Amino acid sequence: MTVRRATRGDADAVRRVAGDSWETDYPSILSRESVESGLEEWYDPDRVRAAVEADDELLYVEEGGGEDAEARAVVGFAHAVVDERAETGHLLRLYVHPDARGEGRGGRLLERARGDLFARGVDRIHATVLTDNDLGTEFYRSFGFEPTGEAETRIGGETYPETRFTLTREG
Repeated sequence: MTVRRATRGDADAVRRVAGDSWETDYPSILSRESVESGLEEWYDPDRVRAAVEADDELLYVEEGGGEDAEARAVVGFAHAVVDERAETGHLLRLYVHPDARGEGRGGRLLERARGDLFARGVDRIHATVLTDNDLGTEFYRSFGFEPTGEAETRIGGETYPETRFTLTREG
């Protein structure tokens, strides 16, 4: 199992993991139309490739770790951005394919993103989760993130409540 920086060639795999995760995690939260629209907007291959090349974005993937190509496929990803002026990092997205959960993959992705964000000088990291996503909420809480506010996000023309979590650098 390897967490590494994403390459341009990982764009389709990132979209696949996101799509399968959204379909599994959000059937009672997001409409089918919102899922399709959100995937088109947030995980367009050109947009993912641009994130790979951007200086202020960090995109990581975790591979399955098996012997053959299918077993080595990307099974999770984390996408973060750095706002150096505000000394803040934003963990935009973190997903592990539903078939690869329960093995610490999400934690490894989060730890890699957190370490690199703090190494870049940020003092705090924000992450947002759809408010009705209990699994995501528990995940961030288990890594020391605290709820610090509420907002709304638009996915596919619909508005959904989200909760902001914050982790600060320890002394």
